[in-house]
Formats: sequence, structure tokens, C-alpha cells
Amino acid sequence: MPPPETTVGPMDTTRTLEPQRHLPAGTDPGVRTRLRTAGDFVRSPEGHAALMGFVGAILITFGGFGAGAVRKRDPLLEALHLSWLRFGHGYALSTIIIWAGVLMMITAWVRLGRNTIGKGESTVTLNELRAIVGIWTAPLLFAAPMFSRDVYSYLAQGALLRDGFDPYQVGPVANPGILLDNVSTVWTTTTAPYGPMFLLIGRAITSITGDNVIAGTIALRIVMLPGLVLMMWAVPYLTKHLGGKPTVALWLAVLNPLVLIHLIGGVHNEMLMVGLMCAGIALVLERHHVAGIVVVAIGVAIKATAGVALPFLVWIWILHEKERRAAERRDRADSDAALSEEQKHPDAARPSADMPHPLLVFAKIAGIGVGVFAAVFGAASVIAGVGFGWVTALQGSNKIIQWLSLPTLFAELVALVTPLDFDSVLWLTRKLCQVALVLLLVATWWRFRHSEREAVMGIVIAFVAIVVLSPAALPWYYSWPLALAAAFALSTRTLMWLVGICTWLMLVFHPDGSNGLYSIGHVAVATFAAVVAAVSLRHVDPLHLRSAGSRAVAQQHARSLSA
Repeated sequence: MPPPETTVGPMDTTRTLEPQRHLPAGTDPGVRTRLRTAGDFVRSPEGHAALMGFVGAILITFGGFGAGAVRKRDPLLEALHLSWLRFGHGYALSTIIIWAGVLMMITAWVRLGRNTIGKGESTVTLNELRAIVGIWTAPLLFAAPMFSRDVYSYLAQGALLRDGFDPYQVGPVANPGILLDNVSTVWTTTTAPYGPMFLLIGRAITSITGDNVIAGTIALRIVMLPGLVLMMWAVPYLTKHLGGKPTVALWLAVLNPLVLIHLIGGVHNEMLMVGLMCAGIALVLERHHVAGIVVVAIGVAIKATAGVALPFLVWIWILHEKERRAAERRDRADSDAALSEEQKHPDAARPSADMPHPLLVFAKIAGIGVGVFAAVFGAASVIAGVGFGWVTALQGSNKIIQWLSLPTLFAELVALVTPLDFDSVLWLTRKLCQVALVLLLVATWWRFRHSEREAVMGIVIAFVAIVVLSPAALPWYYSWPLALAAAFALSTRTLMWLVGICTWLMLVFHPDGSNGLYSIGHVAVATFAAVVAAVSLRHVDPLHLRSAGSRAVAQQHARSLSA
């Protein structure tokens, strides 16, 4: 009997493949190799996890027809005689199916993470993780909106622009119809807080799909896919500059159920914004400064939050300019002395022999950046035929009141223990947190200017500050800092904390988009699940639910990963 064959590829040298005896004799060797690789993957632990996550995504999709953020009236379900899924026992069954799917995806994600962060050579490759992203995403493309009703607002705002209204001046209520019927009441009179590029996307989609909510939802998801693709490329690529592990970064920031279920299943424009922002930062780190700022500017034209990265990118550009000038002087002098001082004390704002007036260079580079941004954003605004009303519309988020944001949490605690009026306290805490946010952003920008890694870390801190201190915060907002933080070298303990936080954020909202933060039981269950997920990243079966035999096999596999 011939020995097993070992396939060695550029991304994976760890798999032992059994010969395929049942393929036709004339099968192309390349096809045979791919089939062997695919078969080996399916039989592997990560293949089992991929299948579990895929089944979970299918359950979420099916259950979402009854208990997701469904339309108020669904003719398709009525035509299929499935309307019973939305009421009574049918709704309860749909809800159970969704949560079962969510827990399966989280379990599969944690199992993949355990293999990915294993000591020594990981058995999970980057291409396998990218394939799993596609496998898990495919069913969600056809689901009802999950955990949020924002997609109905997106379509209604796009229809406003399509029908000749200015979404920065009027809310969806100005354009009655089927699309308006499904918008959450709180947003019907709210003007669009998104950039002109996203309004153009909404106009294009509603021009093609009309008032067909199903077609519009699927089209919006398809439009979000380039953002997902950009993240799959940029997040692992950022590790080249930030010191992380590509597979861990992709697993944490892209394969994360918080990202896939909320941003794809929930249809949020963060998917495009974050993808463009990560790609732009990667380009700037590779010294393609203008191109990178153009890409980030497009992200800002989707959602303004991406603009937080721009001031930090100016530091990176200045550091690169100092390095370039020092390298030119070294080449002229044929000596390394020109670089020594700058390498000891890197600082984008510090005068040096090659840059005696950094303020002038800062003004020049910042001016170029502002000009590029203004050109991109201005062009999008002109094409859309709108102004800058989105700046004032950003205040629309003040309507969201829940304790994920620090000012709301403070106000609720004060109102709980004092006779003070909640609304008055909330106004004060929001103002105080806004002042604190501005001061923190400025201090962070000035502090993190000494290296590429520092500048990107500054962006991460700025995003976290915005999410925590802003008047309103929603679970999927944490995808902003997570995408960049994942590219750094993170300890297992840090990863456990992030897994726990992401799991908790994934579970605290209901599938129909309603808030579960004020249900003690719901929050308690979400917290318990988050703790179990975090501990499971390091320990197999922390609840000891498996039989002794199967647990021993799992532990043996875990030890082999650590060897």
C-alpha cells in the first residue's frame, strides 16, 4: 500500500492527504489535488466548524422569515402559506431557530479561533478562512433583515433622492409608500445622516428595484459585499505593519458573527465604510498616500465616521516624508548617521536635520489631504445634487436612548438614586461626554504621532472613545475599532476578552431589532453565553457537557495544537 501523499502549498504545509482512488483515470492532476485538498478540509476540525457555522447561517435565514426584522405585511409569506411563522407558536418557533443558528455560528467561530491561535504552526490557512467567510455569508444574503430595521430607512432615503427630494432636508415621511410603511417610527421624520455616496447607492438601487422591499434588501447586501472583500484583503495585510498574525486578524475582525450577522444580515453601511477605511489605511502604510486618502474619503462619503482616521494618516505621511529625506541624505553621504537620530527618537512633529520646519511640512501634507478629501466628497455631493446637510443630521442619533452609551448609563444611574429628572440629567451627561470626547480625540491625535503603529493605535482609541462617549451606541458600531485592533499582536487573554465582548454585543438585541438591554433575564443569559465563549477560546468544553471519551479526544487535539 503506498504511503499517504503530502501536499505542500504556499499557504499550508500541515495537511496529510489520503490518495483518491475513485477518481476517473483521466482526471486532471490539478483537479485531483484540489479535490483532495477540499476533502481533507471537510474532514478536518476547521471543516467541521465551517459546516456548523453554515448550518447556523441557514437556520438564521429560515427563522428570520418569521422572527427577524420583517415587513409589517409580507405578501410573499402569505403566498407561500407561511404567515403563521410570524405569529403565536410560529413566532416562538422562528425565534428559537434564529437563536439556535446564532449560537451555532458563535460556537463554530470560537472553535476556529482555538485552532487559529494555537501555539506553533496553525492548521488553519488564510485562504481557508476566506472561504469560510463566503460559506457563512451566502445564506445571509437571502435572509430577512436581522437584528435591525435600518435597511428600510436606507431604501426610503434612496427613494427620496430618486423622487426629487433632498434627504438632508426631509425625512422618509415626505414620500409615502410601501418603503415608508416599514421604516421605524422614530426615523420617519429624521433626515439622512449618511454621506452623499451612500445616498447615490440608495437611489441607484431603488431606481432598479422600485418599491420592491425584498429585491432592494438583497441588492443592498450585494452592494455591501465589496466592503467585505476589502476587509478580507486589508485586515490581514495590515498585520504586516502592525505586528499581528494574518489568520487571527481575519478570524477576529471578519469571520466574527457580530460582523457577519449584523453587517450582512442586518444590512448596515458600516460594511462598506469599514472596508474602505481599512483599505485606505493599508495603502497609506504602503506609501500610496494620495490613493489611500481617496479611498478613505470615499468611506467618509458613505458614513462620516471614517473621517476620524484622516488626521492620524497625516502623521504617517509626515513620518514617511522624514524617512524619505533622511534616506536621500544617507545615500548622498554614503553613511547611516543621517538616520540614527531619527530612529532613536521618531516623532512626526519634531524638527530634524532633514525637516527643520515640520509645521510647514504638516501644513503642506494636511493641505494636500484636505484637498483630496474635498475633491472626492465634493464630487459625490455634486453628483447627488445635495449639500452638507448630513452634518446636522448626525444629531439624529440622539433619539436612541439605551445604556450602551456612557452618557445614557450615567443619566440612568443618577436618575435611579436621585429625584432628578432623567431628561435633564441626560442632557447634562451628554454635554459633558461630548466635551470629554473632543478633548480625548485631540489628546489622542497629538500623543500617537511617533510611528505607524502608534498612529493606527490612535485611530483605534479614537473609535472606541466615539462609540462609548457618543449620545448613542449600537452593537455593530464596535466593528469600527475591531477591524484595526485585530491587526495588532494580541495576547490570548486579550482575545478572550474580545470574544466575550463580541458575543455579548451579538446577543443583547432581539432578532427583530428591538432592544434587550432592559430585560434582566436577557442580559444575564447574554452575559453567561459571553463568558462561556471567552473561556472556550482557551479551554475545550468548559461546562463539561461532553462525555469523558469525547472530551479526552478534544483535549488531545488541543494539546497537539499547543505542541
